[in-house]
Amino acid sequence: MEDFFSRYLDYTSSTEVPAVYSRWAAIVGLGAFLGRQYYLPHGHNNIYPNIYSMLIGSPGARKGTAIKIMKRLLEQAGYKTFAAERTSKEKFLLDLAGEGSDNLVDPDDLLDQNLFGNGNGSEDGAGEPDREMFIAIDEFNDFVGNGNIEFISMLGNMWDYNGLYKNRIKSGKSVQIRNPTISIIGGNTPTSFALAFPTEIFGQGFFSRLILIYGEPNGKRIAFPTPPAAEATQGLIGCLRDIRQQCYGAAQLTRGAESLLEKIYLDGFAVDDVRFESYSTRRFMHLLKLCIITSASRASNILKEEDVIYANTMLVYVERQMPKALGEFGKAKHSDVSHKIIQLVESSHHIVTFKEVWKHVAQDLEKMADLGTLIQNLVAADKLQMVPGGKGFLPNRKLISDESSGLVNFSLLTQEERRYIV
Repeated sequence: MEDFFSRYLDYTSSTEVPAVYSRWAAIVGLGAFLGRQYYLPHGHNNIYPNIYSMLIGSPGARKGTAIKIMKRLLEQAGYKTFAAERTSKEKFLLDLAGEGSDNLVDPDDLLDQNLFGNGNGSEDGAGEPDREMFIAIDEFNDFVGNGNIEFISMLGNMWDYNGLYKNRIKSGKSVQIRNPTISIIGGNTPTSFALAFPTEIFGQGFFSRLILIYGEPNGKRIAFPTPPAAEATQGLIGCLRDIRQQCYGAAQLTRGAESLLEKIYLDGFAVDDVRFESYSTRRFMHLLKLCIITSASRASNILKEEDVIYANTMLVYVERQMPKALGEFGKAKHSDVSHKIIQLVESSHHIVTFKEVWKHVAQDLEKMADLGTLIQNLVAADKLQMVPGGKGFLPNRKLISDESSGLVNFSLLTQEERRYIV
């Protein structure tokens, strides 16, 4: 059986969606589809395949399209527990607990039952079902709001939560949720990301649990996209259902896979950007989650060496571009202007002159000398390259170089993704 990722990437190849967006929509969607039914034993706990991710790119990069295609496929395969497009922390908790407005019973009554151990559940949650939710939102800011640290922090706590989660909502009632399992894929631009997440997010647990997926337009311009063939859609739906049937219970880790994972863990890893220091501390856990999903993509509950290499390759690829996803967010004064300059130069297909840059940022700076300083800093930081003769500026694209350790294999990626690999 061909793995799910290959089939899905072929399914979306005739769209304007960047391959990296389609790949991660498939990864996160498959993890959400599995929920807690397939896991990896790890010490005193189990690791589940839920992923928190954010597709980041310029407006019109087809982030929303990537999310919608996978979401629609999951719906057709029978998945139902999607989060509302707009919500509040309190309403999200009620929906997650299965006590939303669609129920005929008053939510406050249900909260009372949970609080005092009446009804189907008990005070310790025994007898209550596990709860899961897939947050698949085109515009993530519509869902979480801007600067809502309380909501963000709660989502961070739920990433790897085991047991009975209890929270008191504004009405004074308490809600309890057994084994909440949350998966997230959202869309954002670097500018909107800065609105949703204040710089304090770097010290929050949520940011260490979030994988940023940076993508650029793939260059395709399709005025009238061809609908996918019905048999192709049905084939993917059948593939998802086969995976759900085959991947159940504990994943079996082969000795070779365990050896590779141990080597990766002992070697250590850090994203080359101080803003990702907290992410780097949880990097191994991200890898284990991705390994679970990769083995499941083959409809197998045996986690092999090939799964570790594939998972590590996909993770390394996006990690090298994470700083680009954030742009200048959280760095210094005028960081928003610096990011605007980088976006302008990278989106242009010609040498950008100083005068062109000034036209785009004149409203943001007091004097032209400030722009000169910003550009000098960006050139010194290898974010821009200056064209000889003072003609203007070009982007300084950093290409990902292959590793000689045998722990990654970039040939597993699509040709489109390999554009940035040498």
